[in-house]
Parts: sequence; C-alpha cells; structure tokens
Amino acid sequence: MTRLPGSPDNRPQRKSEGQLTVEKITLSVIKANVGGYVGNADTHEDVLEKARESLSKATSKGLLVDSWTARCGDDLALMMTHEKGVESKDVHKLAWETFTACAEVAEKLHLYNPAQDLFSESFNGTLRGLGPGVAEIAFRERPCESFIIFLADKCELGAWNLPLYKMFADPFNTAGLVIDPSMHEGFAFEILDIVENKTLTLQCPGDLYDLIMFLGSRGRFVVNKVIRRVDGMVAAITSWPRPLGIGHTAGTDDPVLIVRCQNGLPTIGEATEAFAFPHLVSGWMRSTYQGPMMPVAFKDARSVRYDGPPRVTAAGFQLANGEFVGPVDLFDDPAFDNVRRKAIEIVEYMRRHGPFEPHRFPHDQMTNTPFPPLLARLEDRMVRNDADAKKKKKQTASAAEDGE
Repeated sequence: MTRLPGSPDNRPQRKSEGQLTVEKITLSVIKANVGGYVGNADTHEDVLEKARESLSKATSKGLLVDSWTARCGDDLALMMTHEKGVESKDVHKLAWETFTACAEVAEKLHLYNPAQDLFSESFNGTLRGLGPGVAEIAFRERPCESFIIFLADKCELGAWNLPLYKMFADPFNTAGLVIDPSMHEGFAFEILDIVENKTLTLQCPGDLYDLIMFLGSRGRFVVNKVIRRVDGMVAAITSWPRPLGIGHTAGTDDPVLIVRCQNGLPTIGEATEAFAFPHLVSGWMRSTYQGPMMPVAFKDARSVRYDGPPRVTAAGFQLANGEFVGPVDLFDDPAFDNVRRKAIEIVEYMRRHGPFEPHRFPHDQMTNTPFPPLLARLEDRMVRNDADAKKKKKQTASAAEDGE
C-alpha cells in the first residue's frame, strides 16, 4: 500500500464471486540488498521510490492486490498481497525486475555494492537460489486478520529460533498456551537442516526437549514454519535460507519472519514480547561477528555502530479484503527502551573482545568467508608434530648437509 491509511484509493477492485471475494490471499515478503547508503548503514529514498513505482504499476495492472515497501538497514523489503499463490512465477519475476531496477538506481548514485543480493544475471522462473530472502504464506483471510512482518538486518536465519520458541512453545512468554483452548494443544515446528537440506516436524509440547536440542544450534537448524496443531493453520513462516557457499556472506541471510496473531494465535503483545531479551545472533560486522539482536523503530533501522548491532523491526498490519491496513511501528514503544539499553551493554562487552571469540565466529564457522585463503598463505610454514613428520624433517636436513 503506497498510500496513507484512509486516503482515497482509485485502484482496481478485487475480483469477486457475487458478493464474496476470492477466498485465499497470498502474502509475499521478499527482501534483498540492492545497494547500501552510506556503506552498509541504510537504504536510499530514491531506491525505495523506484520500488514503490514498480509495485504500484503491478497493482494497477491487477497482478497485486496491494503492496508496501520498507527498509531495514541496507535491505529493501517488498510486501505484497495477491491471488497467485506461493512461488508464483509472475510475482517472483516482478520482485526480480523491481530489485534489478532499484540496483540500477543504486549504481547511478554510486551506492555501496549495488545488486549485492542478486546472484544471477537473469531470472529463471523462481527466486530460489538467486539471493533474495522470500517468505510467503497463502491463507483464507479471517474476519480480523492481524499479523506482524519482522525484518532483520546483519544476522542469520537462525536468529528467529529463540523468538519463535518463546512465541509458540513457552508459556512464560505466551499465556495463551495455557488459557486459550485453540492454542492449548500446542504447535508443530517444521525444522530445516540447512546443511543437509532435510526437514523434521516436531510436535509441541510433547517434543519440547527435542525442539530445544535442535533450535539451540541456530547456525544449522532453523525454523521453517509453525503450525497450529488443533487445525493445521500455518501461524508463522520464515524466509528461505541463502544457498551455502555463495559469496562470503553466505549463511547471513538478513531474514524475514511473518507471524499471524490474535484469535487462537499469539497476541500482538505475546509475539513482540519474544524480543524483550536481546539474544545473541551471528552476522554483524563482515558477516563474521556475534552480537545482540536489538528491536528498533523504523526510524532507527540503520546499522551504524560497527555496522550494527543486528537489529529487527516489527510492522504490524491488519488485512481487509487483501489490502494492507497499517503499518503500526510496534517497536516504537518506550516499553522496549530497557531492552535496547541492555543490547547496548552487551555490545560494549562483546566489542571489548575485538577479533577474539566469542565476538568473532568460531574457526569452523569461517568456511564461507575470506578467512580460509588467508590461512592458506601460511600452509607451507606449518609443520606437523607427529613422529613421521619429525623424521622426514631430520632426513631433509641431513640431505641438505651432505650436499654442502
């Protein structure tokens, strides 16, 4: 929605069957870095305007029902509703063409690293494997359809693990798990192994300990979706993981999370309460450092302090016949000020470690960074300390002496 709430709207109306609108709507949130302003800090207004222009044209032609554009740090997010279903070729093509057009604007403005998250020269029918983060969900709109779109910057997909656990499995965070009959049966978590590309579905509360066992390893196991057990309703969906091994930022996805709320699901307050603790996530500086995830208002979604710290915004919407009503800037609330202060305290503590663990990634997590080539330069200076290596070194030294 590129207009202010309540302003006149002369866009085409949705197709209808008699007095009823088409039953299913698809919400697609697609996010990419097409060029940073300045450095990795922000997204330029001209880039946002180009995105609005592209989505507005698609809405007027009937491809989209509605749209909204947003930023989080140097990432541009396209929020779209439509009736094409998930993984629609037309919608993905629209997003790709929008991102490429925005990257051209970024290049003209000499912004930092235009088209950073566009890993291909051309669109091949789907955005899978091409770089942008994609979160999509199709559903029948409820009489009151409330949801939150969380956008994160400078962190990996596993950053959602702890908040989703709190929202849908922790009664200390979500009272509805105890007192709401629709939630009392619990939720199923679909877990993705991003290394071996396997999925596992765990039923909570019965599988709670197993769930924690996996979610604690956020660098490998991530929540793909959350499903209400009583009726199979999808309650939350995360963005696709970035393909491993593509570029030195592989695994640092700057992810998206969609959470449906109210009426048998976590309330807006329960969903946002999951971010009241600034937990540690991976990403931050050069995609190789760990730091706290800080919930911020839209206006503060600029990653400046050491290109961070990792941060998250929360855009709250209602849906009315597929059209966005909102957003409400949910983290623009003084009740989160102490959370932000705590995050800054953690930043101060972690920064004092400099390039040492645990601030910098553990050695075995540096595979897809420029680190291995730097180590390879010293390979010929490394000497094995086992017996055979010492014997070979002695023989080499003796042969050298005999030759003199």
